[in-house]
Amino acid sequence: MKAIICGANGAMGTLLCNLLKDEVVGKVSIDGANGVPTSFQQLGSVGADIILDFSHHTAVSSLLEYAVEHRCAAVIGTTGHTAQERALIARASEKIPVFFSGTMSLGIAVLCRLAKQAAAFFPEADIEIVEVHHNRKVDAPSGTAHLLFDSIAQVRPEATEHCGRSGEGKRSQNEIGISSLRMGGIVGIHEVHICTPTQALTLRHEAFSREMMAEGAVDAARFLLGKPVGLYDMNDLVEER
Repeated sequence: MKAIICGANGAMGTLLCNLLKDEVVGKVSIDGANGVPTSFQQLGSVGADIILDFSHHTAVSSLLEYAVEHRCAAVIGTTGHTAQERALIARASEKIPVFFSGTMSLGIAVLCRLAKQAAAFFPEADIEIVEVHHNRKVDAPSGTAHLLFDSIAQVRPEATEHCGRSGEGKRSQNEIGISSLRMGGIVGIHEVHICTPTQALTLRHEAFSREMMAEGAVDAARFLLGKPVGLYDMNDLVEER
């Protein structure tokens, strides 16, 4: 595999470079530190067959433009994309293979499946999602929390997201609450609470290291190589396994 790392000087980019070693043929980072090109235009052609992106969602336009021009597959590990940026990803996937997922964790992909299955078994249960991250995380709820909601909504199409809870008023029958905690150096904890009047089921995933996400991104990249044009996510990887 010949890979370009976008966001190479960031925490995740550094992990990816350490994991892939000689398979990295190009780097891009907006800060330009360590002599790394600040743009894909500055990088130029390096003969890569895939780009792994852990930079910022605003980089997706230039990333995909380069990928389409150079016929590279793309693994997009950033979150927080706007509707317009998601549309760009969808259009690019008509020309190149693109892996785009709310999480790069295989464990979270399994948790989503289990949450969907459990919600189907308990159609009348109250469901709450709790996510916990370090105090430097800027977005809330996490992309993974939204991904969990989307998975459950596949068997509860009437469900609505209720982010945070305050003030007076009962929870509605169709809402799924999402609560966010930010503290310390916690890498990531996600819990799905499914509760009926007589019993409760809790599904939990805890990340011990950010290397988990880097490993998942590398798995995604190797999965994507040789795939036909299209839009893929972690569910496709899980299915193949």
